[in-house]
Amino acid sequence: MHQFISGQSQTGTSGRKLDIVDPSTGAVVETVTLASAADVDLAVAAARAAFPAWSTTTPGERSAVLSRFARLLEEQAEDYALAESRQTGKPLRLAREFDIPGTIDNADFFAGAARSLEGKATAEYSPDHTSSIRREPIGVIGSISPWNYPLQMAAWKILPAIAAGNTIVLKPAEITPLTTLMFARTLQQAGLPDGVVNIIVGDGPEAGAALMRHPEVDMVSFTGSTSVGRTVLEAASTNSKRVHLELGGKAPFVVFEDADLEAAAHGAVAGSLINTGQDCTAATRAIVHHSVYEEFVTKVAELYRGIRVGAPADEETDIGPMVSYAHRDRVASIVDRARGYATVVTGGVIPGGDLAAGAFYTPTLIIDAAPDSDIVRNEVFGPVLTVLPFATDDDAIALANDTPYGLAASAWTRDVYRSLRASREIKAGCVWINDHIPIISEMPHGGVKESGFGKDMSAYSFDEYTQIKHVMFDITGIAHKDWHRTIYRLR
Repeated sequence: MHQFISGQSQTGTSGRKLDIVDPSTGAVVETVTLASAADVDLAVAAARAAFPAWSTTTPGERSAVLSRFARLLEEQAEDYALAESRQTGKPLRLAREFDIPGTIDNADFFAGAARSLEGKATAEYSPDHTSSIRREPIGVIGSISPWNYPLQMAAWKILPAIAAGNTIVLKPAEITPLTTLMFARTLQQAGLPDGVVNIIVGDGPEAGAALMRHPEVDMVSFTGSTSVGRTVLEAASTNSKRVHLELGGKAPFVVFEDADLEAAAHGAVAGSLINTGQDCTAATRAIVHHSVYEEFVTKVAELYRGIRVGAPADEETDIGPMVSYAHRDRVASIVDRARGYATVVTGGVIPGGDLAAGAFYTPTLIIDAAPDSDIVRNEVFGPVLTVLPFATDDDAIALANDTPYGLAASAWTRDVYRSLRASREIKAGCVWINDHIPIISEMPHGGVKESGFGKDMSAYSFDEYTQIKHVMFDITGIAHKDWHRTIYRLR
């Protein structure tokens, strides 16, 4: 029963089954019967039916549901962590200390944000009228979330949408749906009315396409690859839906000559290997001043060699497997091609022994690659970091921006003026200074260029999930307005 429609668990009607696999062992966790386009119709109809009542609840009522949800998440945290680890292969330590607390914090944030939707002050912007702004929900949201952070991405999609008064149909990645389904059931336990949140577990070509093109869906929100994002844009154009996209990334990690090199090296390791490198904001291109280039490479290589690749349940494990064997093999093939034009300093190996049964891959550091090479230009989405040298600050900024993507970046320097220039001139939705990766609920996440548009998290996300209505009141009581003479004369 892996569909959640109008508060009920249901079985998909496509007749096609998919095994949810633990990528650390290859063992089947659960088998899902995938949704059909007909299931999407049912879910959208449920969301449409629930919208009038939910959209007219008070902000306080919506806030109360989200507050109860946050407390239930705390109580169920270990169940969520175990399920998230089993379906993705991520270490339990990461799930327990990053994914679950982050999701609880998101829920607490949106519980508060639901009560503080803002607009321009009601006032007389014309001498004869009072104007006010209404911020209203959009309607039914159709969302697709990715496999790398199933729980957190469900939260980023669902929480702002329902806090603003919308209803939603979410299709998680079909290979990692378990915690998303748990999320919906916990919301139901918290008192969320049936039909406000619906979960469809199906593949992209059938369920995803049906959801994005559905005439009763008012907005689409997608997180995933840039190539699929283009398809979503095309689908949404069929009836001019609002679109929110968070797509790929190729984050630069700029290390100036005055940087704290110890901090930069540790930051590069954490920033490039988080979630086994399967993170669109992960550090992928270290751009390092030539005077400290060799020392940086040496430090990072030494730290990489000490990373513990292992079973997700082992507390000593630093990184687990990749999400699937197919994805592991894709990353390995990109690295293998790079050996023809670059140098693999360390890693680049599919481990054997006790890890042979899983989709594991060792942390991989690459140098001597040209800025226009495949490994530097294109998203790898694995535990792979390339290092490029630069000579001047102008060169560093140019290399950082030499990418079609613009999701995130970081700059490492002790010079306040240099840091301000980097934060101003690097084209990305987020620029960290002397750190890489931290995210907080109060601040927005989203990109520019081919990394998409729109914001997740923060109060800015309400700009995506609400529409602005201007209401204007005449305050004179005069039947024949002065401006009417520009159209006709009284006779």
